[in-house]
Amino acid sequence: MKLKWSVSACLQLQYIKKRQYWGSDLHLPTMAFEEVLHSDESAYKWLVTLKKVGIMLLTGAATRQGEVLKLGQRIGFLRLTFYGPTWQVQDKVDANNVAYTTEKLSFHTDYPVLQFPPGIQFLHCIKQTPTGGESEVVDGFHVANKLKELNPQAFQILTSTFVDFTDVGVDYCDFSMQSKQRIIDVDEKGQVIRINFNNATRDTIFDVPAEKVKPFYAALKDYVNLLNSADNKYTYKMKPGEIVVFDNWRLLHGRQSYQAGTEISRHLEGAYADWDVVMSRLRILRKNVLSRK
Repeated sequence: MKLKWSVSACLQLQYIKKRQYWGSDLHLPTMAFEEVLHSDESAYKWLVTLKKVGIMLLTGAATRQGEVLKLGQRIGFLRLTFYGPTWQVQDKVDANNVAYTTEKLSFHTDYPVLQFPPGIQFLHCIKQTPTGGESEVVDGFHVANKLKELNPQAFQILTSTFVDFTDVGVDYCDFSMQSKQRIIDVDEKGQVIRINFNNATRDTIFDVPAEKVKPFYAALKDYVNLLNSADNKYTYKMKPGEIVVFDNWRLLHGRQSYQAGTEISRHLEGAYADWDVVMSRLRILRKNVLSRK
């Protein structure tokens, strides 16, 4: 049995496959949180934009925990990890993760220590520090393509060398995670499909022949330098009530440092979802929206 697609549906499917690459010139797409929750048209636009641009800012959420759970319900469900259904980003005395400090966070993707890292990340600003704490994002696919143009050998090294990642500790439960990932994953056509990079969980063990160690670090240095180039990164400061949603396979994110006080001055609630869940909801929303036209 052959499935029949309408012309408009096919055009919409082609549209969401297109990516819009960006650098410091990013115009951060913004929508109202409540519209996404209650309007199929708005939710569809949200997910299409997320797929195309890789990031979306939602405004007008309440400044309390639990708002990201509503987005999870909107798409289907959130992904449970070793840090819980949701997790609180704030400085702690006994921090078990570098994110739970006031220090600068270098560009990274979350959870490359998992064989299948979460595809989507939500960060809800509940409280913001007066000074510092700016968020930074960079389009890892765009920069990887730049690296391929400028230094094809470095690109080849980062797309073929497996790197060890490890993380051991206790949070939602105790955990001991290990994986091998390529910094830049490509498909059979050589197109970039996922970035796996987090120095905080990159293992001290590097299981490659000795003669390949220096070339790997030289290639990684070139990629990191491009990530941190002023032309490629975008800096913004979240306000209480804003939720940023971004593609954790594509974007690398970081944070500028801020000063610790006697009380917690910055509080974000985070959560994850998988692309399979998001794409399922997007297809359903597309069908619902198109059926009304």
